Amino acid sequence: MLNTVIIEDEKPAYENLVSSLADIATDVQVVTRLATVKESISYLSAHPSIDLIFCDVQLGDGLSFEIFNHVSVHTPVIFITCYEDFLMNAFEHNGIDYLLKPVDKIELNKSLSKYRMLERHFSGQQSYANLTRFVRDHKKQRLIVRKGTEHIALRLEDIVLFYTENKVVYALDNDGKKYLADHNLAELELTLDTANFFRANRQYIVNINYIRSFKTYEKVKVQIDLTVPELNHYIIVSQEMAPQFREWMHSA
Repeated sequence: MLNTVIIEDEKPAYENLVSSLADIATDVQVVTRLATVKESISYLSAHPSIDLIFCDVQLGDGLSFEIFNHVSVHTPVIFITCYEDFLMNAFEHNGIDYLLKPVDKIELNKSLSKYRMLERHFSGQQSYANLTRFVRDHKKQRLIVRKGTEHIALRLEDIVLFYTENKVVYALDNDGKKYLADHNLAELELTLDTANFFRANRQYIVNINYIRSFKTYEKVKVQIDLTVPELNHYIIVSQEMAPQFREWMHSA
């Protein structure tokens, strides 16, 4: 039996998730529902043997990432939210997948399959710790991009930023060359090293090694100044991500 905890402050969303789990997986047992950051810290501190956690990002008393900053949890987490903005944070806090509300049963089943696949690769007393460490640390060093008909293995350390334009994703390198990427920004975030790359907004992912400076913009946002000015990209970190961006820069 797969013992799970659901951290969700909205009762309809909780009930929908429980119902969906019952429909697609007979071996999943929901042990309890937690509704706040404070309650979750208390429970997970006393119950470390949970197999899997489903966790809403935005709770009534704060972001659920605070839970994992206060209590050592080795349990894999599937994060659930209405927004894509927190994707990077999710994979820094034991996240193995990220679902958008309303949760689709097909996507939920894919998440469970991903958990089972990863679990099979690990065994022994430290299996969950190894699993989450693997997800966190298994980052690409190169990315296959396209220029015309040519496929190029581009070093990630040479990429200044990724951006979307007319639903197409491009990678820009430190020579100002532009390449086509075959993945959307959300997919790229799964493999990029979060120590080096940050999702600034819905359009941009930036490399910290090419950030010259940043400054407050419109009181609550952040404007980024790159070391490669000829790229002519005007990058504003969204209001939601600005506090995390500052923390990311200061902890680099």
